[in-house]
Amino acid sequence: MRIHPNKPAQSHIPASHGGKYGTKNPNPQVIDFSSNVNPLGCHPGVKRYLKKQLDLISEYPDPSSSDLRTNLAWFTGVRKKQIVVGNGATEIIYNFCKTFLNKKTPILIPIPTFSEYEVSAKLCECKISFFKTMNLSKNLQKFIMKIPRNGCIFICNPNNPTGVLIKKKEMLKIISAAKKKSSLVFIDETFIELVPESNESLIKYIKNYENLFILRSLTKSFGLAGIRIGYGVSNSQIIDPLQKIKIPWNVSYMAQRAASAAICYHPFLEKTCKLIKKEKDFISSNLAKSKKFTCCDSSTNFILVKTKIKSRLLQKKLQRKKILIRDCSTFRGLNQNYIRIAVKTRKENIKLVKALEAI
Repeated sequence: MRIHPNKPAQSHIPASHGGKYGTKNPNPQVIDFSSNVNPLGCHPGVKRYLKKQLDLISEYPDPSSSDLRTNLAWFTGVRKKQIVVGNGATEIIYNFCKTFLNKKTPILIPIPTFSEYEVSAKLCECKISFFKTMNLSKNLQKFIMKIPRNGCIFICNPNNPTGVLIKKKEMLKIISAAKKKSSLVFIDETFIELVPESNESLIKYIKNYENLFILRSLTKSFGLAGIRIGYGVSNSQIIDPLQKIKIPWNVSYMAQRAASAAICYHPFLEKTCKLIKKEKDFISSNLAKSKKFTCCDSSTNFILVKTKIKSRLLQKKLQRKKILIRDCSTFRGLNQNYIRIAVKTRKENIKLVKALEAI
C-alpha cells in the first residue's frame, strides 16, 4: 500500500526561521541574536507565579481560553468576543488561511516579510502575488493599485525583517482601498509593542473596517517564546469562524496562566522599549564605523544589516564564537548580503560588536 498526501502537502516546504534550533547543529550555549524576543526575557514575576501553578499541570486547560481573553480585552481595550487565542501567532495565521482562503483567492504580500504568510497560503493553493519593497510607505500608491478584488493582503507592521513601521494614516489608506475591493487585510502587529514611543496600532479600527484582522503575539513582547501564545483581534464575522475551527485545548494551561500574568506587568514593556532604543543606537553607531556593514533604519527590537560578507559565511564564523545571527538569504526578496540582529542587553551587544569588528 502506498499512501499519497494531497497535492499541497506534497509540495510543501517549511519556512526557515531564527533561533537556536533553526541551525543544523544547535548549541544551547550560543548568545541568540537571531530571535526577536524581549531582550529582558520573561518578567521575574511571571516566573514566580508559574511556579505556584505547577500542581495544576495535570488538568486540562480551558478550551476557549476564557479568562485569558477577558484579560486581553482589558489589556487591548476591545471586547472579549473580538479576540481569538492561539498556540503562538503562527497557529492563527494557518487557521486564518484555512478558514477564509481557497485556490481562487488572490493574495498580495509585500516582500521581504515573515515567510509563514506565503507558506500557509500555498497550503490553501492560493494565487500569490508579491510586491518587492524595502519600505512600503515609499511605494504606497503602487501597492494600493495592486490590491486584488475579493482577495487578501498580508502586511507585517512593523515589518520583519526590515523593521520599517508604516504609519497609521498610510495603513488606513490600504485598508480602505481593500474594503472597496472586498478584500481582507491581515495586519501582523507582532512587534508593535516593542516600538519605542509609538501609538501606531490599528486595534481600535476593527470596529470601522469589517475586512480588518490584527495579529498580536505575547511571545515576542513579553518573552514567552517557549510556551507559545498569540492572539487575533477582529469583528465577529472573522473571529467566530476562527473560534469554531481551532483544535480543542490548543493553548496549554500554563500558557494561558503565563499570558494573563505577563500582561499584568505591562509597565515592563516601557522599561523594555527604553532599553531597545538605547541598545539599538549602540549597535548601529558601532557598526557604522565599519565599511563591511550598513544598518537599515529600524523602528523595533531588531536591525536589518547589509553586509559585504556573505550572510551564511558570516553566520558560521560567528557561531564559532558562540554568537548566532539570522541569515536573511532565506527571506524572499533578500539575498546573502543581509543579516538580521536582535537587540539584547549591553553586555551581550558588546560581545556581538567585538566579534563583528574582528571579522
